[in-house]
Amino acid sequence: MSNVLRGKAVADAMDVETTARVEALKAKGVEPCIGILRVGEREDDLAYERGALKRAEKNGVAVKQVLLPADASQADLLAAIKDLNEDSSVHGVLMFRPLPKQMDEAEACEALLPEKDLDGITRGSMASIYSGTGAGFAPCTAEGCIELLKYYGVEMSGKRAVVIGRSLVIGKPVAMLLMANNATVTVCHSRTQNMPDVVKEADIVICALGRGEMIDGKYFREGQTVLDVGINWSEEKGKLVGDVLFEEAEPIVEAITPVPGGCGSATTAVLIRHVVEAAEKA
Repeated sequence: MSNVLRGKAVADAMDVETTARVEALKAKGVEPCIGILRVGEREDDLAYERGALKRAEKNGVAVKQVLLPADASQADLLAAIKDLNEDSSVHGVLMFRPLPKQMDEAEACEALLPEKDLDGITRGSMASIYSGTGAGFAPCTAEGCIELLKYYGVEMSGKRAVVIGRSLVIGKPVAMLLMANNATVTVCHSRTQNMPDVVKEADIVICALGRGEMIDGKYFREGQTVLDVGINWSEEKGKLVGDVLFEEAEPIVEAITPVPGGCGSATTAVLIRHVVEAAEKA
């Protein structure tokens, strides 16, 4: 039986510092505020939003929610982003992605002011991740993975890491952050040949494929640490599941995150920390 790595402990530890920083800002008359922009009602977005709202309340951070219907137009979306950009009381914005197919996601991301980009979606934020300058914010889930590994004492320096998934949301940025912590990183994707054999070579596996329970027991060996950042709705099970088939992987590996209850809490803790940092800069 493996060690189940739960995100709550990581988030609670981060909250101690974040709450103190919020109190210091409020003493100066500044109330940190996050704008949450959601289009439609995807179950994974709703799950993340619930966690973010709870974390914001716990840390004393105000929230402004902007909710658009799934059939909203690009003009509606751009108008909502413009309003959040111009609202001086909102220090940072989380915009849920992917957006509905009728929308131009690239245009929407670039419409957001870089200084209000809490989740690394603008070109400026992404450039800072790849250049290693430290400017801008990394995507919250990617940074949350690193915080989780650090909290549980999982050594990254010199270790082999495999990231399954190459999206700009998680896969690519978390690969960069792992390399910044001196891990040797391989990125797997839909064209990777003999993927189970490649994944078995890793000491650390981060699954960010976005396909429910696709990664089963044949991908793993003893001694591995597995972070599952997938949030997928299973019609068959009637609940949220990860990218990893937990029941098969958990008896094999040394440590693994559950879904829900794993990386999500660390992600929302990073998100709220980013809001506070944005408020401090503002």
